[in-house]
Order: sequence, then C-alpha cells, then structure tokens
Amino acid sequence: MIIEVSNNESFAQIKQRIRGPHLLVGSDFTGRHVIENLPARADVYYRVFLEDLSGRVLSESATGHFRTAPVGPANIRFFWSGDMVGQGWGINLDKPGIPTFQAMLDRQPDFFLHSGDTIYADSPLKPSITLKDGSIWRNLVTPAKSKVAESLDDFRGNYQYNLLDTNVKKFNAQIPQIWAWDDHEICNNYHPALDLSNNASYREKSVDLLIANGTQAYLEYAPMRRNPVESQRIYRKIPYGPLMDLFVLDLRSYRGPNTYNRQEIEGPETAMMGAEQRAWLKRELVASTAVWKIIACDLPIGILVGDSRDSQRRMRYENQANGDGPALGRELEFADLFQFLKSENIRNHVWLTADVHYTAAHRYDPAKAQFTDFEPFWEFVSGPLQAFPLNPAYMDNTFGIERVFAKGREETTSVLPENQFYGEVEIDSESTDLKVTLRDAANTALFTQTVLRQRDRIDRALPKKA
Repeated sequence: MIIEVSNNESFAQIKQRIRGPHLLVGSDFTGRHVIENLPARADVYYRVFLEDLSGRVLSESATGHFRTAPVGPANIRFFWSGDMVGQGWGINLDKPGIPTFQAMLDRQPDFFLHSGDTIYADSPLKPSITLKDGSIWRNLVTPAKSKVAESLDDFRGNYQYNLLDTNVKKFNAQIPQIWAWDDHEICNNYHPALDLSNNASYREKSVDLLIANGTQAYLEYAPMRRNPVESQRIYRKIPYGPLMDLFVLDLRSYRGPNTYNRQEIEGPETAMMGAEQRAWLKRELVASTAVWKIIACDLPIGILVGDSRDSQRRMRYENQANGDGPALGRELEFADLFQFLKSENIRNHVWLTADVHYTAAHRYDPAKAQFTDFEPFWEFVSGPLQAFPLNPAYMDNTFGIERVFAKGREETTSVLPENQFYGEVEIDSESTDLKVTLRDAANTALFTQTVLRQRDRIDRALPKKA
C-alpha cells in the first residue's frame, strides 16, 4: 500500500509519500498506516495506490479526504448514529445507497461517530421483502449475508457487504470516522454465558470462537489505531482540541452474564464496563482539560432492554437498567461513576448512544431519581442507519430519566428516510455551549437542545480575569 498526502485536492504538491504495509490474505487484504506531522485544523487529501509484490505493477488510485482536529478553540460539528443493515434490510437494488449516509455527507461534519452494531453478523438477508403497500424491496445478497456469521470469512464478508453501498463509499472517502461496537458485531445480546445449543441458525455452538472471529474481523475493518499495550482494546480517549475530549466505551468485552440484574453488591455478574475500564475512565475524566467530555456509550443508561427469562422466569437484562427502584446489579457501576463525577465536580459530560433503533433526548435528574447522588446530565440517542425502526421503550427511574423527546417508526415498518436517524453535535467556540440536533435521513431537524456550559473543576483552575 502506497499513500500520498497533499494539502490540495489536485495533488499538485505531495507533502508525504509513504510506503505502507503489505496487504495479504492474513488480514483479509486490509491495512492501516498512521500518518503523522499533519497541520492542525486542516483539510488533508490522500490517495492510495496498491503495488504488486514484484514492484512492477501499480494500481489506479483511490482518493480520500479528512479534516484534522484543532489545537485551539474552533467550532466543532460531528454526527453519530448506529445499527447498520439489520433485521433483513440490506442494500436496495432499486434505490442504490443507504440514504442516511448521503444525508450526512450533504452536511459535511468534521467526523462521524459510529456508535455500534457496525454490522449485523446475526441477521441474514433475503432476496426480497414485500412491503405493506404490496411493493417489493429487493436486497443485494452476498454469500456472507445469506446466513449468520460463524467463520472468520463470514464476519469479514459482513464488512465487505457494507462497503458495496454507493453512499457508504462516498461518505467513507470524505468523512473521518470513529467506531465503537456493540453486540451484533458478534451475535444478538452476546455475553459470556450465552448458550447457542438450541439455536438452529448456528452450526458453530462455541460463543468464544464466534467472539474471536468477530473481534478479528472488526479490528481488521475498523478505522482505529491499535492500542500498543492491549491490541484488542476498543475503549479509548480521543482528544479534539481544547473544547472536547471524546471517550469511547466498550460495554461488551468486559461484562458479566446477562442476569435478572438486581444484585445488591458488585461482583462478577454485575460487571459492565469492568473494573479496569471504569478506573481508566475516572482517571481520564479527571485529567481532561477539555470543556466538554463526550462519552460514547454503546447502550442507553435508563431504557429497559430485555433479553430472555431465566429458569425462575425472571427477566434477564441486556443493558444496565433493570426496572424502577434503587441502583442494583449493573446499575451499581454507573451509580459509582456518577457519584465520582459529582464529587470531583466534573460537569459538562454528555452521553451519546444508539442501539434501540429510534432517536431520543433524555435528561437525568437526581430530583426525579431513586439514586440521587449525582449532577443532572443529558443523554442523546440516535439510529438506526439501515435497520428495523422501533418505538420508544420503557424507562427506569433509578437515575431519574426524563424523556424530553423521542421519535420512533411511523405506520410503515420499512426503512424509509423518516424512520432512520442520526444526531448532530455542535460546539460553539465563542460561547462554548453545545447544541444537539436530532435528524432523520431526509435531513429534517426533529429536535434541538442547547446544553449550556457549567462551571466545573476546570473553571476553578483557570486564572481569574482582572
């Protein structure tokens, strides 16, 4: 892989020419290279050539663009969404292109945060779906998308499938991306105790092997640099100038089993972030000097997401919420974190998530909560990108969630632009306030909320003006 970097679209002047990695079958012919010494807050253009191993044949180039992060105060605008190509909704042969990606491209964000379910490895496609009006949705179907993913090549084929979409390819070439993940990169609601023995869709019954194959494929295709200490670590902090730090969480890799989730003390069964990730998050939040702390969480905090029932007919829960009442089970991790944020006077944290296939704005208020030792904060939900739309789900009063806005599917159940959603975050460099706009795939602004910057530990550390 050969990379050329320029500061203009014509490539009249090449700033860097890099001989990158070999692309071989062991990585599914994917590769990555970290480009350094780039100017801040600049448009960077790159083109990639592939050269055969003999060094005699050079391919045509693929070109792309990204904008680097600022080092000083600057306006920021980025988008987030999740849940891509699920429940049988694939690339429509009659209407090429997943429309949400074109809608987002039209508005040219600084970057895009993919909040998880980047693929649906457990969601095969059928050639056609008959809609309520009698019309036919015709899916593009590949061998990898005609069955659940079990082998490494199956999982790789799910990522390859998404790259066949015309709008996705255009978007990827112009907008830098930050990926999280959730469950469908492996299989629905997976956890350490998942039992597939009675699931006829899977010939491979080892969840551990599915996790290994799915994780390798994700890391091959995800646009992220590998952690030098823990090569498979997904949680990370991404600084984006003095106004924002982005914290990407991983609630999948370190969790305990899905249970009834009402344990009174923390233990292996209540793990969600896990002790090491939670300690890391606390350290990084304390160390952060950015005005806004954006926390990308792959599951909503106060929405009930059920899984199945255990042998005593108690509901197992997929996320941390478990019904009204005090903090119990997996909620204990979050209660501890929220209490820590209050004690350290760390404010201006905003949570972004997807997963539930509708868009919403939630305010968490201790005055309305069962657990009250925290400061109010906002959580915003968006998605899906190309998956079955759902209606707003039941909520849990433990942390005083208030549904300020929500929009789910309309009468139709198809993936029309009016029931596919993404969110937009804007930070103003003058006021330093943050604004969130929830949009559909037709680019209609459905809801806007401005979150005012609050004084916190950073403000106390700043010198007083004369």
